[in-house]
Amino acid sequence: MAATFSLRIVSPEGNVLKENVEFVVLPGGLGELGILPNHAPLIAGLDVGVIRYTLNGKTNQAAIAGGFVEVVDNAAVVLADSAELAEQIDVKRAAEAKERALKRLGSRTNEIDLQRAEYALRRAAARLNAAGDKK
Repeated sequence: MAATFSLRIVSPEGNVLKENVEFVVLPGGLGELGILPNHAPLIAGLDVGVIRYTLNGKTNQAAIAGGFVEVVDNAAVVLADSAELAEQIDVKRAAEAKERALKRLGSRTNEIDLQRAEYALRRAAARLNAAGDKK
């Protein structure tokens, strides 16, 4: 059995995941962060994207909408703005959100609306990617 560490994903809605995992890849603000057991202490900002983690040799995914990670004492705690495990994502709803965001981006309204639409598009794409739907 491979060495493990504790991974906990928390959002404002509550605990999303608490498992002992073998490996995790996080969407960092400057690129992906890979965490293995006994990783050096770390605090980092997270971007909108997909968390990939290996549990019992199987890769699983979760979508997050940014946040922070703290790695210390063989444990990683993700404090996410929002988080959903792949199997909990409503693919139809995420695809509809992506279409709405694309429509808003095409309308060329004011700068704030464009930024919100870009964020909504990135979040919908992350949810679809985590769920395994590449639409």
